[in-house]
Amino acid sequence: MEQLLESGRRGPATTRLPVARLRWAISLFFALDGFVFAGWVVRIPAIKEQIDASPGVLGLALLGVSVGSVTTMLLAGRLCRRYGNHPVTVVTAALLSLSVTLPPLTHDAVQLGLVLLLFGAAYGGLNVAFNAAAVDLAEAIGRPILPSFHAAFSAGGLAGAGLGGLLAPYLSPQRHLLLLAVVGLLVTAFAGRVLLRAPVPRGPGSPAEATRTAGSGSTDRLRLFIVVYGLITLCTAYGEGALADWGALHLSADLHTGPGVAASGYAVFALTMTVSRASGTWLLERLGDTAVLVTGGLLAAVGMLTGALAPQTWLVFLGYALTGMGLANVFPVAVGNAGASGGSQGVAVASTLGYTGILLGPPSIGFLSEAFGLPAAMTTIAALAALAALLGHLVRRGRDRTRNTPA
Repeated sequence: MEQLLESGRRGPATTRLPVARLRWAISLFFALDGFVFAGWVVRIPAIKEQIDASPGVLGLALLGVSVGSVTTMLLAGRLCRRYGNHPVTVVTAALLSLSVTLPPLTHDAVQLGLVLLLFGAAYGGLNVAFNAAAVDLAEAIGRPILPSFHAAFSAGGLAGAGLGGLLAPYLSPQRHLLLLAVVGLLVTAFAGRVLLRAPVPRGPGSPAEATRTAGSGSTDRLRLFIVVYGLITLCTAYGEGALADWGALHLSADLHTGPGVAASGYAVFALTMTVSRASGTWLLERLGDTAVLVTGGLLAAVGMLTGALAPQTWLVFLGYALTGMGLANVFPVAVGNAGASGGSQGVAVASTLGYTGILLGPPSIGFLSEAFGLPAAMTTIAALAALAALLGHLVRRGRDRTRNTPA
């Protein structure tokens, strides 16, 4: 039998919603986000040829996604507070689906950069909105279910990349991305119907209630905790972004593997991350969020040291797998705790810092590799993963101290 939630909106107290339907609807939006973004990434080489851009010019145009995302995330947090997480999720998902059709219509890098600003804005807004909706649901039912939503995102990304690889030889970018838009709008219509009809889930420990009852000193501490959780997302997202861009190159350039083996290295990382996120709720319910966060950060640090410095291919694969397992649930735990502390605005702060980490990772590895070599540069992923573990331990001690301090 499905668990039922009381309505959090003004209206009849008898309004109820099955939790399972709401959980599946939010999961579909997470999967859609990964699916559409991965489908776009697969077609970047074709778009590069279309606009006849050099690698440097293309890189500047691609910054449109990053700039649009980061600048929109904090605004999305305010929109969620004003209009609700569910409506903002539906609107930004529709915008993401529509905007992915625009890059094939561009003719130069300036046009591409401008349409990618819109695409990035929709992507950033959607990430904040559905994470805030997921945090609300997790708080209401009292279960740490956020990793399962991020597993849906990873699975959607794998599906989008796989389908894109199959369709690329047969469909033009315009037809392929139009197909993604159709799928996105259908999913948005189906899952959005559930979200827009859903009562807002509110638990007894919801951020809104905590804010009303907290004094100014407690509010300042909550803000500090949110920033620390945001730094944890930055440390782990740095590793995700850097490994995505440089993991295959490390295998091919430093271990002299073929292109197929090099590409498989990142696939191992992505697959283990997806599987680990799928089991994240089980781990959190048995070990607790601090243990998962700290252990995950340390496991990723050990894995990345192995992946960066090992002289044999199978050891590098093992290192990538351990890194994926370790990083998998750190980001969801940090975002979930930021949302539990500050609602949609807490999610926005943590997401903004996390996406900043994704932006910093690839160029930082590039600059460091020129000075010290790629293997040494990739050890910074391990260092930041270990820092995330330390911050997770410290913020838990701080929260325990806050709870034990009399008002």
